[in-house]
Amino acid sequence: MIKNILFTILAVTLLVSCTDDLDTEPRIEQSLDNLLDSDPNATLGILGKLYGGLALHGIGIPGGDNQQADIAGDDPGETVFFRSMWNMQELTTDIAKNRWGDGGLDPLTTASDWSPTNKFFGYLYNRSYFNIAQTNNFILDVQKADEPEAELFVAEARFLRALYYYYLMDMFGGVVIVTEDDGVTGVRRPKNTRTEVFEFIESELLAIEESIIAVNEYGRANKAAVHFLLAKIYLNAEVYTGTGRYADALTYSEKVIAESSFTLDDDYQSIFQGDNHTSTEIIFPIVADRNSVQSFGTSTYLTNGSLGDTTMPISEFGNSESWFGHRCTPAVYGLFGDLETTNDGRALFWTEGHTYEMTDYRTWENGYPTIKFQNQYATGNSGESNFSDTDIPLFRLSDAYLMYAEAFFRGGGGSATQAVDYINALRQRAFGDTSGNIVEADITEQFLIDERARELYYEGHRRQDLIRFNRFTGGGYLWPWKGNVLEGTAIPEHYNLFPFPLEALQANPLLEQNPGYTN
Repeated sequence: MIKNILFTILAVTLLVSCTDDLDTEPRIEQSLDNLLDSDPNATLGILGKLYGGLALHGIGIPGGDNQQADIAGDDPGETVFFRSMWNMQELTTDIAKNRWGDGGLDPLTTASDWSPTNKFFGYLYNRSYFNIAQTNNFILDVQKADEPEAELFVAEARFLRALYYYYLMDMFGGVVIVTEDDGVTGVRRPKNTRTEVFEFIESELLAIEESIIAVNEYGRANKAAVHFLLAKIYLNAEVYTGTGRYADALTYSEKVIAESSFTLDDDYQSIFQGDNHTSTEIIFPIVADRNSVQSFGTSTYLTNGSLGDTTMPISEFGNSESWFGHRCTPAVYGLFGDLETTNDGRALFWTEGHTYEMTDYRTWENGYPTIKFQNQYATGNSGESNFSDTDIPLFRLSDAYLMYAEAFFRGGGGSATQAVDYINALRQRAFGDTSGNIVEADITEQFLIDERARELYYEGHRRQDLIRFNRFTGGGYLWPWKGNVLEGTAIPEHYNLFPFPLEALQANPLLEQNPGYTN
């Protein structure tokens, strides 16, 4: 399992003071060929470091004496890729609010006063480019080394690089594309257009579609993950390029469903518990482990951050710490109707000691925390831990079902019967019977955006979904604290993109700030 090699870092690619988008020069102590002479698994160890870039701040226990952060100068726990991505995709929407308010969190949680100096924009940008730089170097080294599995390893690295560019494209628009062809000395140039980034990601994924294997070690990329990411970019292509690609979104969603061995789990809650590495539904996870993959930036951030021991029995969820941070808003749990009587098993919220309304997002008792992500095991008592065992299901089969249905609705072809069947498969699991089933007439734009929230809330998709449905900016759809107003207010259209961080603009004078923001 990939989590067992995340700390097997055989090439030193560590500290930089600030990762600008074009600084790709790593620090290598030995060539890969030399490492392979002494350890035939050296390449796999370095590949583990690349996967670790999704989950870890660097090496060592967070806050421990042996901690070495990849990116110097920042709080290591905050700079982890998933934590940065989740903050920007979920806190900025109707899904969740955070009460800490420190160092730029308030502008995220209220979708207001976005500035290039906000450190959270820098965290995602810097971490993505740091990881891209390491990936570029890995590709160069593997192509030169005598590595029997070079084709597969390079395909996995290219998938990871495409994944980072996907998130950069989604959040910042057009960005600078840097690949192994740029070498390791660094370059300076203007950003590519968003369409060019889209086309690069598409070409990379199509190029590795045949060379990546259908069944890989858990935690590593597989063919279904490639198909899933293609479906994602095609579903959002109209936002990214101005041209819809819904037929392609439907085709690749169907490939995920029909051409892989993944199946829906019987129990929704189990997908988000500490032993979810056994899930039949998780296509591509970000791994966690209380002993070997300790991080404050993956599921620990969600489990600890969503608990408060003054209102909740945290030990029942497998936790020894609670951080009194995140709560969902009525805009989300209101989608399930009366929480006391609903039969929808996805309504995983803690209500005791908390108010339905969120009149003050800084008050812990305002709003319902979700207990969707738990450190407790589905198969029994996990014991209590500060670090979480729960893997993040970054890609899971349920989303492919929903993408198929939406692509069908948007004119991408396919079958109405199939779209209804896919949605009903999710709802039958949620309700335990057919009482929540829908018919074709129920598949409306409002139903689809609401059903995506009910199925996928807290998983890092919401901002992207709201933008695709034209519900993020403007005043057509309001949620609590949107625009820093209790009842919600309109936010400007340029908030569909985040501002480039100031340090990136300073490092690359040719990088142009996104419209609507001042430096």
